[in-house]
Amino acid sequence: MTVQIGDRIPSANLTRATDDGPKPVTTDDIFAGKTVALFAVPGAFTPTCSARHLPGFKDNREALAEKGVDTIACVSVNDAFVMGAWADSQGIGKDDILMLADGNGDFTRLIGLTLDGTGFGLGERSQRYSMLVKDGVVEQLNIEQGGEFKVSSAEHLLGQL
Repeated sequence: MTVQIGDRIPSANLTRATDDGPKPVTTDDIFAGKTVALFAVPGAFTPTCSARHLPGFKDNREALAEKGVDTIACVSVNDAFVMGAWADSQGIGKDDILMLADGNGDFTRLIGLTLDGTGFGLGERSQRYSMLVKDGVVEQLNIEQGGEFKVSSAEHLLGQL
């Protein structure tokens, strides 16, 4: 079942790249007591994700903070090394956007937002979406239709705040 507005984010383990290597982080740690703008991409280094989705959140970081967002987090069904390299290639600092690896897709499956990319050689990935989560509860949810980039942008989420 797909996560809905009003649902609590399930407990799950993710990984983030650090200077000391991959480090586990839980969704409980990420969302507890915070307002988080979470967005997901089908894959790091893919065209729309690299040219528009991630840069939009980077460019609107201050505006989102002014509207009460404590943390911006990006999740993808990639490993922590790929997420770290992608952040570096995009000029994302460690404190700018929390880059989260969902290497096995466990979190993505828990919230019901998987994408079957096997026809493109990508395997199971995440759908493109954004959400606003306050203290672990989904307040806004913007899921893209296949191949589109409209409602999951930072600008769209900012307009909802």
